[in-house]
Amino acid sequence: MAEAASPHLSLPSGLLELCALLGAPRDSLRSLEQVAYKKGVKHLSALLDPEVLSIFVPPFISKEDSQMAGANCGTLGKTRMRSLRKKREKPRPEQWKGLPGPPRAPEPEDVAVPGGVDLLTLPQLCFPGGVCVATEPKEDCVHFLVLTDVCGNRTYGVVAQYYRPLHDEYCFYNGKTHRECPGCFVPFAVCVVSRFPYYNSLKDCLSCLLALLKPCKDFEVDSHIKDFAAKLSLIPSPPPGPLHLVFNMKSLQIVLPARADPESPILDLDLHLPLLCFRPEKVLQILTCILTEQRIVFFSSDWALLTLVTECFMAYLYPLQWQHPFVPILSDQMLDFVMAPTSFLMGCHLDHFEEVSKEADGLVLINIDHGSITYSKSTDDNVDIPDVPLLAAQTFIQRVQSLQLHHELHAAHLLSSTDLKEGRAHRRSWQQKLNCQIQQTTLQLLVSIFRDVKNHLNYEHRVFNSEEFLKTRAPGDHQFYKQVLDTYMFHSFLKARLNRRMDAFAQMDLDTQSEEDRINGMLLSPRRPTVEKRASRKSSHLHVTHRRMVVSMPNLQDIAMPELAPRNSSLRLTDTAGCRGSSAVLNVTPKSPYTFKIPEIHFPLESKCVQAYHAHFVSMLSEAMCFLAPDNSLLLARYLYLRGLVYLMQGQLLNALLDFQNLYKTDIRIFPTDLVKRTVESMSAPEWEGAEQAPELMRLISEILDKPHEASKLDDHVKKFKLPKKHMQLGDFMKRVQESGIVKDASIIHRLFEALTVGQEKQIDPETFKDFYNCWKETEAEAQEVSLPWLVMEHLDKNECVCKLSSSVKTNLGVGKIAMTQKRLFLLTEGRPGYLEISTFRNIEEVRRTTTTFLLRRIPTLKIRVASKKEVFEANLKTECDLWHLMVKEMWAGKKLADDHKDPHYVQQALTNVLLMDAVVGTLQSPGAIYAASKLSYFDKMSNEMPMTLPETTLETLKHKINPSAGEAFPQAVDVLLYTPGHLDPAEKVEDAHPKLWCALSEGKVTVFNASSWTIHQHSFKVGTAKVNCMVMADQNQVWVGSEDSVIYIINVHSMSCNKQLTAHCSSVTDLIVQDGQEAPSNVYSCSMDGMVLVWNVSTLQVTSRFQLPRGGLTSIRLHGGRLWCCTGNSIMVMKMNGSLHQELKIEENFKDTSTSFLAFQLLPEEEQLWAACAGRSEVYIWSLKDLAQPPQRVPLEDCSEINCMIRVKKQVGWRARHPQHPRQVSLALAASPCSREPAARPRALLPSPLRVPLLTGTCRVGANGPTGHHVLVSWCGPSTPQRIPPNWMASNDRT
Repeated sequence: MAEAASPHLSLPSGLLELCALLGAPRDSLRSLEQVAYKKGVKHLSALLDPEVLSIFVPPFISKEDSQMAGANCGTLGKTRMRSLRKKREKPRPEQWKGLPGPPRAPEPEDVAVPGGVDLLTLPQLCFPGGVCVATEPKEDCVHFLVLTDVCGNRTYGVVAQYYRPLHDEYCFYNGKTHRECPGCFVPFAVCVVSRFPYYNSLKDCLSCLLALLKPCKDFEVDSHIKDFAAKLSLIPSPPPGPLHLVFNMKSLQIVLPARADPESPILDLDLHLPLLCFRPEKVLQILTCILTEQRIVFFSSDWALLTLVTECFMAYLYPLQWQHPFVPILSDQMLDFVMAPTSFLMGCHLDHFEEVSKEADGLVLINIDHGSITYSKSTDDNVDIPDVPLLAAQTFIQRVQSLQLHHELHAAHLLSSTDLKEGRAHRRSWQQKLNCQIQQTTLQLLVSIFRDVKNHLNYEHRVFNSEEFLKTRAPGDHQFYKQVLDTYMFHSFLKARLNRRMDAFAQMDLDTQSEEDRINGMLLSPRRPTVEKRASRKSSHLHVTHRRMVVSMPNLQDIAMPELAPRNSSLRLTDTAGCRGSSAVLNVTPKSPYTFKIPEIHFPLESKCVQAYHAHFVSMLSEAMCFLAPDNSLLLARYLYLRGLVYLMQGQLLNALLDFQNLYKTDIRIFPTDLVKRTVESMSAPEWEGAEQAPELMRLISEILDKPHEASKLDDHVKKFKLPKKHMQLGDFMKRVQESGIVKDASIIHRLFEALTVGQEKQIDPETFKDFYNCWKETEAEAQEVSLPWLVMEHLDKNECVCKLSSSVKTNLGVGKIAMTQKRLFLLTEGRPGYLEISTFRNIEEVRRTTTTFLLRRIPTLKIRVASKKEVFEANLKTECDLWHLMVKEMWAGKKLADDHKDPHYVQQALTNVLLMDAVVGTLQSPGAIYAASKLSYFDKMSNEMPMTLPETTLETLKHKINPSAGEAFPQAVDVLLYTPGHLDPAEKVEDAHPKLWCALSEGKVTVFNASSWTIHQHSFKVGTAKVNCMVMADQNQVWVGSEDSVIYIINVHSMSCNKQLTAHCSSVTDLIVQDGQEAPSNVYSCSMDGMVLVWNVSTLQVTSRFQLPRGGLTSIRLHGGRLWCCTGNSIMVMKMNGSLHQELKIEENFKDTSTSFLAFQLLPEEEQLWAACAGRSEVYIWSLKDLAQPPQRVPLEDCSEINCMIRVKKQVGWRARHPQHPRQVSLALAASPCSREPAARPRALLPSPLRVPLLTGTCRVGANGPTGHHVLVSWCGPSTPQRIPPNWMASNDRT
């Protein structure tokens, strides 16, 4: 590696930005001293204007060291937004030694001030109440600052104030013996400014510094502060994750907590402080004020509480972020800020409460000391702060009341600690657990409030339908949501949802999602309340009524309601329907963090000392890595990150880049892209030469340098849905319908367009679209308002929803309304509401439209013949008859297809067609409306014109079909399938221990299904943007994904996140296989199209072996008999494990008339055979493994034109082939060895369209104990849906 160019660089993520000493001007102190000696202390002025006395900015190096620094590393320091120059006096060494003589003029030194720190306002913030000269020393105190620059970037300050006696002018900062002014004490302040909000940690650091400053001489103050600042400047901020950094500061051990993940904030404060100051109801009011972006002013007599309490409220609302001015401390000179007309959040001393409340209008005034909330007097009647939705508020209050907020109660049974370090560690552990509980409580509050927002988003066109969202809220909550939905905070929150950001909100929403929501997410049924939701709505409505009823209501005693949990009840008892499954989340104990102790820093701060510190730091990190468990990549990534930073400080750029490059293998989330880019741009010519010798490093450099040119800025706009104002062609109409949230499927929208334009020009005017949209929403609202008695709901399944109600009609069962769900028809009788079942759609035999004569009039009648009933159902539907005839036949046809194809998606699609028919008829209201609606009768026409019948054998074997591209505008092909078995692991939640089906779709999207219930476990997440070629389960915790972009992505099966990448391949990754070792850790073999084979250690993710095949075109590999079998297209190469060629098999050598490439091959070790298929051929070639030199046996296949892929099932081989008479159908066949007693191979099942992907990929073994124990997974094009087929269809040759 290159020699260190400069051993003294500013630490890119250092703890310190600036350290300053502040106090009264020296001239003012001289005047004060003279007054004190002449007139007495009582005549001293109470207030002085503060100023910056000294300022210290890293790097702390001498001029000689800075001149020696190489130019190539000079750009790696912090980026300055702007630079101010502050002249500070630098005492000469002679004065420090206390030599006699007159004082000399101070030598000024230029100091570059970091951006965001205004030296003009900093003194006012450090002394917000002014510099007060005291007659007796006051107690040292601390307060906290938040500084914001013009770009909105925040820095954070911690200020410690202390008092010193007033000296005469000749003794101030010189070495002479001084006289003290008796009874005269002057305050000074030390301010530490950091880019990170380490409030508690920096408070502890300043506490140690003050212990040094108070007894020292005046001329020693600067020296102590400079050493203090220099030490902090060498301490890095920990990277996001579980590693906290520890260092010693005098007698205290300081802990720097890391943020939980790159998106979450750093929390180094006590989150329970607001809960001690305010009742839970008041906390909710304050959160509402912040969510609705009011003009808020906090008041307290304690300056420290202003910042700490406001920061706690900011943490409560994460991931929502305050977008307006945030000034938690206003000095006396800044009070006019509260007159700003825009939203803001500020803090003032309690002394100014009356003044602010009288002078400013429209303010929310929050008194921390009294726990009260008031409003400006002039606008008391105008301020209207809405209430938080009731159920969410009640749950939040119960949980807050259940928290243990007092450490004294927690530690009452413990002995007193005699060790300061142990006592602080115990308190820190208690605080960490309490902070976690509070975070979970507030996050669950946000999830319960905003969970349903995602149901009204259109991700493709980035539209939020706020009006429809409001319609789903309770009437009493409308005011709250109307105000919140118009805020900048919510707009930013919407951007994150549309970008599918997996932050804490999204993760909790996923973790607490009910099974019904998962099913609805997969089926995408129209927005209709299910029976289960209706039942919960009834109970919650009664519950709310109970809470709001007055005592004077009659019969109050007859209404028995469930009571709220009492105060301090167990968290397990406070779960409600509004916050499903949240109690389990709250009871999770946070994991104990890891700690790493930073080496001691020795002074004086010289070049050799800093070099020794850096070398010791690197040595300790390297040693810690050696003792790590091989699979602890999470902690390894943090050590690599820190070591890379220290290497940068040493000027070893290549070593730093190598450590950062290894973050791809360990945790790519903490990869410092900007820092690496600046590092690459500052590399010297020798360093470039060294980098060119490392291919992986050069790949990283090229990616970093090319990224700004090839990646455009992420589109983050959000639109509100608006009705069109112009005529629409098909494309624009499709976009508008998708934006409205009515339906997304492009083929359905195309049929809807045809229906609305029957008999006219193929365009839709705005009025027609408006009528259609209103008609759809009206029927949706009617379905929401349908009131079903408990007696009726008992006859329905919990996931059924009433989708359509007829008007009151006469039937042979009585008078009532015909109700349609996705499963059945029933009669809702009039008078005393009752339930009479007409039929399930499965049992319908015939649907006819006839007429009945009544008083010389012919009344249209609908007749339905049911399989289990002799009597035909008749209903005099009159004008509704034609529409109901279409709807019932469509649902009947959809249900039949769903049963035949084992795909419930057909029922949901038929239901969507039915509701669209209803909306079309309501829109057109013309004689041709029924004909237009018939354009949407898709499944009924299909069953009559081109029935999707499957062969009998396929109907017997097909068990289920799912649609991974449900919810997409267009169907997407399934490129790869992987089944992972269920297992219980201590790190995995019990509900996630079920088997999973991984479906790789186009453009690197992966959707995960619960393979036991076939519901969506995880909506699609991205692994790059290229096509996925292969997937394998490397161990119980990892799924490896090989991509066309030459990267192997590693997915954590517990967190469902892709935080690791392997980039050693230079061409597309085509196959992955796992080798399990009983003694050694398991290995994964990966191959790429260029013929490169790599062997990876699963635990360390290091390449243990590699070799290059003589030719490219490598498509698949297998392990057998200590050999690696490689399919390269025109040959199968048998390689030794050292990479040398053992043998090569070719078709042309044995069959001169055959000139083609290998498509797939399978090894049967039990039969000692190798089976191979060639592209475009209908034969299977079988070699004997005993003697590969012998020509293969050529076995032609019946009813086959070409083979697509092969799969091994126990001792038999299955293939997928195209049927010669049915080019749109695919045969699934199985054959045993020709030398066995099994009959010849022949097709076993037919599927309706060409299969694209292997029948099974990954480590799953197929057979009697195959996927889910009984099924084989396959994938097919067309609707692009995987299917599962039981293996017993392979077991007998009697079944075809």
